[in-house]
Amino acid sequence: MKRRQLMQYAGAGFLTGLGLAAVDRLPAQAQAGAVTIQYLGHTCFLFSGDGQRILVNPFRPVGCTAGYRAPQVEADVVMISSRLLDEGAVDGLAGTPRILYEPGAYELGGRQIQGISTVHDDVGGRRFGINVVWKWTQGGVNILHLGGAAAPITVEQQILMGRPDVLLIPVGNGPKAFTPEEAQSTVQTLNPRLVVPTHYRTSAADEAACDILPLDNFLALMGGITVQQVGSSITVAQADLPESTQIRVMNYS
Repeated sequence: MKRRQLMQYAGAGFLTGLGLAAVDRLPAQAQAGAVTIQYLGHTCFLFSGDGQRILVNPFRPVGCTAGYRAPQVEADVVMISSRLLDEGAVDGLAGTPRILYEPGAYELGGRQIQGISTVHDDVGGRRFGINVVWKWTQGGVNILHLGGAAAPITVEQQILMGRPDVLLIPVGNGPKAFTPEEAQSTVQTLNPRLVVPTHYRTSAADEAACDILPLDNFLALMGGITVQQVGSSITVAQADLPESTQIRVMNYS
C-alpha cells in the first residue's frame, strides 16, 4: 500500500514502524493520566494520550456512513477491524501511519496492543470473515474496541479481553454486527466502566443502502444504567471512572 506500512502478526509479534509526517495537527497529549476520545462517525474514533494518536476503523462515506466526512486526521497508528469499506478504508489517510490489520500481539513505542480474532457474521465467518477486536491501554485507561463483532464472545475471548474501562461496542445489528440484545448481553459479560455504542443508524445514513438499527433499540434494553449524552470528544481519566457501568452516547459534529 503506497506510503503506508502494513503490519501483521509474525514471530514474536513485536513490531516497529517508521516515523509519521506532520499533516493535520491535533493534540496527542490529553491531560496527564487520561485519554481523549474523538468520535469520527460509525465505528471510527481517534484516541489521543501518552503522546500518541491511535485511529480505529477509518471508513469510506457510503451506505450507513454516506453523510459523514471521511476521517482526515493525523495518527501515529491506525487499527482496522476488517478490510470492509465501513471500517477498513486506509487509502487516502493523512501521513504515513503504522497500520495494524491482523490479530496478534504488537508493541509500538512501548505500548502493548492486542488484536483478538472474532467472527464478523452469524454464520461462523463464512460471509464476512474475521473481525479484529483491539485492546490496549492509553493514558492509564484500558480500552476495548469490538469493531464489528457479530457473534457471542467465547470464554477464551472473554479471558483475552478482560474487564475494559472503556468498551466501544456495535449495537445496530445488520448482517455483520451484534443485535441490540447481543450487545446488551456482552456488556453484562464484560462489565465495563464506560460503554460507548457504535455501529448504529444515524441521519448520516443513505436510507436506501443502510440496513442497521438506530441507537434507541439498544438503549431501550439498558434500563437502570446511567446514559449520558456527550459531545464529539470526551476525556476519560482512570481516577474519574464510575464504579458501575455507565453509557456515554457520543455525538458527531
